[in-house]
Amino acid sequence: MSARGRRPGVFLDRDGVLNQVVMRDGAPGSPRRAAEFVIAAEAPAAVGRLRQAGFPVLVVSNQPDLARGHLEQAEHDRMLAALKAAVPVDDIAVCPHDDADRCACRKPQPGMLLMLAERHDLDLARSVLVGDTWRDVEAGRRAGCRTVLLAREYNGDVTADAVVGTLAEAVDLVLRQPSR
Repeated sequence: MSARGRRPGVFLDRDGVLNQVVMRDGAPGSPRRAAEFVIAAEAPAAVGRLRQAGFPVLVVSNQPDLARGHLEQAEHDRMLAALKAAVPVDDIAVCPHDDADRCACRKPQPGMLLMLAERHDLDLARSVLVGDTWRDVEAGRRAGCRTVLLAREYNGDVTADAVVGTLAEAVDLVLRQPSR
């Protein structure tokens, strides 16, 4: 099927978008224990609005703490189960690698987006990536998506196609897009 017949999707980063980051030594990080995993209060309703409008909602998440030995697979699995139970996403892709692995899936590489786009028959040029770091935005750009950055105290130097304060504002932008 040509890209023209494909539908747009919405790619969401996990940490800092769907759940709260954990600050360690002044830097944002991923939760390492299920007890640290706190779903963002607005996430279920925001994602629900996207789904209700017909958008596939796909999560793309770097989890290098798996490779680094800071995150046990069982803890990671508990967090994914909690996310799936609370937020109505269609699919989740996780990169368990560190930069040294030089994989195609670790953002800023677009591998996770490309794989999910193929799996869900998505038109990347009409799709949107919402994230909170330069890695998210760059992965979206490399995949050919429009990018929305959630402004955070730790990402003031990142540029995207749009910058908003909340996931709900990002959803408003997506729902107003003319190429739906």
